[in-house]
Amino acid sequence: MNRGFENEAALDEALSRPSAATIEMLSRLDGDILVLGVAGKMGLTLARMAVRAAQEAGVKKRVVGVARFSDADARGQLEACGVETIQCDLLDRHAVAALPRMQNVIFMAGRKFGTGGSEDVTWAMNTLVPANVCEHLPESRIVAFSTGCVYPLVTTASGGCDESVQPAPVGEYAQSCLGRERVFEYYSRKNGTPVCLYRLNYAIDMRYGVLHDIGAAIIEGRPVDASVGVFNMIWQGDANNHALLCLEQCASPAGIMNITGTDILATRDVAETLGRLLDKPVTFHGEDRGIAYLNNAARATRLFGPSTVSNDDLIQWQADWLLHGGRSLGKPTHFEVNNGKF
Repeated sequence: MNRGFENEAALDEALSRPSAATIEMLSRLDGDILVLGVAGKMGLTLARMAVRAAQEAGVKKRVVGVARFSDADARGQLEACGVETIQCDLLDRHAVAALPRMQNVIFMAGRKFGTGGSEDVTWAMNTLVPANVCEHLPESRIVAFSTGCVYPLVTTASGGCDESVQPAPVGEYAQSCLGRERVFEYYSRKNGTPVCLYRLNYAIDMRYGVLHDIGAAIIEGRPVDASVGVFNMIWQGDANNHALLCLEQCASPAGIMNITGTDILATRDVAETLGRLLDKPVTFHGEDRGIAYLNNAARATRLFGPSTVSNDDLIQWQADWLLHGGRSLGKPTHFEVNNGKF
């Protein structure tokens, strides 16, 4: 087996490793970088990547991470690698108004899981927070994280939705994500704020993600849910690089960028491969409806190049991580959901 990562330090180093293109971009990018919602699944390694890219480019650039920081360890990790931190509730518009105005913003704040029964909180997080940020930072470039869930569910034969496909969100979470996008679009038109809507489908970190969900079910002897028969994925290190590179793709009116790998993978095939690598039997449940959230990221691939890690390597790394008892973040993707209920 292609051995993956000895420990979390090695994994985080790989996830935060800037590409040559990112280093070159940081060398010419004007201004500092503000990462909002930095304490989430991707923010820690993305902010660290920005610091590393600036250092390797030989430029002085502040990278400031903003979050509630309910996890003090996350704040400590960021500060240890050179990210300045600010504790802030982004729902508090007065607190947002006190944040430093920086030329470049990566907006990663949002809410997904737990929407059922608390729809009002999800809508507040996903629409009011963008308004607070845009009111305070009308002249900043903003890469706003979004999701392929704003697109309709489609068949494999469609090849996935490209940026020209009109949104058709299913369920309140996806609807609120479209609401988030519409708020950014409104302020982009109103104030001329350059925005890139970053529609990401399934970043892979060994501690969470679609592969982790499938592999964990196999390890624990649970049936793999095959209700959604296909999916896209991308190495989170590539997704981090692409997010930073999108700072140069911001525009007014707001533009859109799909981010995922080039392949459509079959859930059953991936599960069977993981089962062999884990030396565990694989069982399935759920009836495949023949539709899924699928992104077509051909535009991003043209701009930023193909994935730097193969699907085979990602699957093998995931199996190795699970076999050696690697930590889980305990945050399932629920990729098998196709009714919009998270």
